[in-house]
Amino acid sequence: MTEKSRSSAPSTSIPAAGYRRTTFVMAASALLSLALLGCHGDKDGETSTDSGTTAPSTPASDASSTTPTTPTTPTDPTTTPVTTPVASTGRQMEKLGRGVVAVRTGTKTALVTWRLLGLDPSGIAFNVYRSAAGAAAVKLNDAPITSSTNFQDTTLDGTVANAYSVRPVIDGVEQTASAAFTMAAGTETGPVIRIPISDPLAGYTTKYLWVGDLDGDGEYDFVIDRHSPYSTTEYATGTGHQFLEAYKRDGTRLWQIDMGPLSTYLYNIHPSAATLGVGMYDGVTVYDLDGDGKAEVILKIADGVKFPDGTTFTESNSHLQYLAVLDGMTGNIRAKSPVPTDFLEAGGELGTQLGIGYANGKTPSIYFWGRNRNSDYYKTFNDVFASFAWDGVSTTLTTNWTRTFPGAKKEGMEASHQMRIIDVDGDGKDEIATGNMMLNSDGTLRYILAGVGHGDRFYIGKFEKDTDGMQGYGIQQDNPSGLLEYYYNASTGEIKWTHSVTDGSLVDVGRGLVGDIDPNYPGYEVWSFSGLYNGATNTLTTSAGAFYPAQIIWWDADVLSEGLNEWKIEKWNPASPTATNAAPRLATLSKYDAYFDGTNPAFIGDILGDWRTEVVTMNTAQNQILIFTTNVLTDQRFYTMAHNPAYRAHMTIKGYMQSPTLDYYFGNGMAAPAAPSIHYAGD
Repeated sequence: MTEKSRSSAPSTSIPAAGYRRTTFVMAASALLSLALLGCHGDKDGETSTDSGTTAPSTPASDASSTTPTTPTTPTDPTTTPVTTPVASTGRQMEKLGRGVVAVRTGTKTALVTWRLLGLDPSGIAFNVYRSAAGAAAVKLNDAPITSSTNFQDTTLDGTVANAYSVRPVIDGVEQTASAAFTMAAGTETGPVIRIPISDPLAGYTTKYLWVGDLDGDGEYDFVIDRHSPYSTTEYATGTGHQFLEAYKRDGTRLWQIDMGPLSTYLYNIHPSAATLGVGMYDGVTVYDLDGDGKAEVILKIADGVKFPDGTTFTESNSHLQYLAVLDGMTGNIRAKSPVPTDFLEAGGELGTQLGIGYANGKTPSIYFWGRNRNSDYYKTFNDVFASFAWDGVSTTLTTNWTRTFPGAKKEGMEASHQMRIIDVDGDGKDEIATGNMMLNSDGTLRYILAGVGHGDRFYIGKFEKDTDGMQGYGIQQDNPSGLLEYYYNASTGEIKWTHSVTDGSLVDVGRGLVGDIDPNYPGYEVWSFSGLYNGATNTLTTSAGAFYPAQIIWWDADVLSEGLNEWKIEKWNPASPTATNAAPRLATLSKYDAYFDGTNPAFIGDILGDWRTEVVTMNTAQNQILIFTTNVLTDQRFYTMAHNPAYRAHMTIKGYMQSPTLDYYFGNGMAAPAAPSIHYAGD
C-alpha cells in the first residue's frame, strides 16, 4: 500500500461467513513458497484513496490461534561481525536542554512545558519565569513544581513578547535558568509553533524532517528534504533535482545540498542512486555520532551531488553509492565509504533506509538497510543490512557487520516497509527488525517468524506491564494462508496469537496500530479492521474497532494513547465506542494550515516541552515548519521520551512512517519508569 493513499478497509473485504474460531500452527515451510511483492507500489495504476472518514466493516467472527509457534532460524548466516570494545558504562546520548515551549491557550493564558531529563534526580523541582516585553524575569509559581513539568500562566499579556524559562530546584537550591522560549506578541491561540524558513523553488514540497542538535546548544535543529514536482510527460520523474536543507531551531538556514541528476527518478520500487524520500526509502538520518555534542547528518550520495562548499562528488559508475557523514553545521563531507555492493550486478543501485542504533551498547552506529530488485519471474528483492561506526576523526567509516538476503525469500525472510531498532534482550545492544525477521546486534539472525509474510505495519515495544521481554504486533498483505494480524514475543520470536480468514481470500489489511486506549484491560490494545483486541489476552474488547489505525501519540493529560489520523488528533472512549470515522477529536491540525505528504506528517516524536508528542509538518506554502505541541495541562511527570533508547532510535527512522515506541511499559497502571541506562555526550 502506498503512503500517498490508503484504503479505509482491507482491499479485499473480509466476509463474515469466512470466519470461525479455530486453532492452527503455520508451517514455517509455507514461507518459502510466498512471492515477495512490492506492496501496492508495484501495482501500476493503483489509485485507492481514503481520507480516514470511512469506517471499514468488521467481521462477525474470526479464525484465531492462541497456540504459540516457535520461530525458524535458517543456518549459514552470511554475516561478518566485528566487535569494538569500549570502556564506559551506559549508552552515550544527547545532552539536551530543558526544551521550554509555550503555546497560547486563551486571551490571558498560556501553557508552558519543559523537559525532565533522563538522569535528573528524582527530587528535582522547577520554578517558572516570564520576561514580558524585555523586562526582568518574574517567577510565576508560588512553590517549586514537583508533580509535573508544565504550568498554566493565567496572567499573560499577549500584546507583548513573553520569554519563558525554568530554573531547576535541587535540594532547595535554585539552579541556573534554562534557555528561554519567546512567545511573540500577538501569537495566535492554538497548539502550534511556527518557524519561518526559506522559500523553496516553485512547486517543491517537503516529505520528511529529521531532528538533531546541529549547533550544540542542547536543543533540536532541523534537516528537511525538498522534492521537485513530478513531470507530466515522463514516468516517475521529477522536473528538477532534489535538495537537502538544514535549519537552526529559529529558522536560520545553515546550508543546502543539491542531490544532483541522479535524484530525479522517483519510482518508489527502484529510485535512482541519489533519490531521497520515495516509497519506503529515505536515505538520510541525523545524530551525534562522535559525542562532541553536535549532530552529524548521514546521507546516501552518488555521482553529481553538490555540497555547500562548492565541491561536487564524482563517481564514474552511476549505480555506485556511498554513505557520507556530513558536518551538521556546514553540510560538507567529513567521512564517506561505499555502501555494500553485494547485489549491484543483480539489481543495480539500492533503495535505502537509515537509522541509528547501538551495536556495541555504548556508542552510536549507523544502521543501514539497502534493497534492490532482481529480474526473475517473481521480481524478488535482495536485501542487505549493515552497521557502520565513525570515530569523529577518520575519513572513512568502519563496518561493524553486514548481513545479506539474496532474493530475500531464499531464507524465508519477508520485509516490511520500515525497520525497528530496539534492544529486545536487555544487553544494552540494539537489534534490528523488519517484517518477519530480526537480526541481533552483531548482525546474526535472531529469528524469522513462522508463517508471517509481508505487511505494511509492525510494532515492537513494551506492551505488557508484567511480562518479561518485548512484545510485537503486525499485519499482513495477501498472505496465502489467510493470516491477517499476529501478536508475538518480540524477544524470542514466539507467536502468541493470530487472526485469519479461512475462505481462501487474499486480504491486504493495510493498517494496524498498538496503544493503551482502554484502561479496563491490562496492557496495550492492538487493532486493524477485525475489532479491538487486548494484546496480552487476545480478548475482543469491542467489534466496533477504534480510531483509524494510523499513528499513536500522547497528547492529553493522561497516560493513555491518542491517535493521529492524518490531520486529526483523536481520543478513544471505551465507555462509548464509536465508529472509526466518529472518534472524538482533540485537535484539528488542518485549521493551522498544516501540510501532509499523503497521509503523514514530516515527523512524529517528543522534541519539545514535557513527555508528550510533537507532530511536525510544513505549512502549505512550504516556508514554515509547524510544530504541533500539546495545549493540555497535566499532573503527570515523566522523563523526556527522547532519552529513552528505543524511542530515540525510532526518531531516526522514516520509511513508511510509523509511531515510535518505548522499551518500558507506558500506560494505565504503569510504575514510575526507572532512569535509562545512559550517559550524556561529553560527560
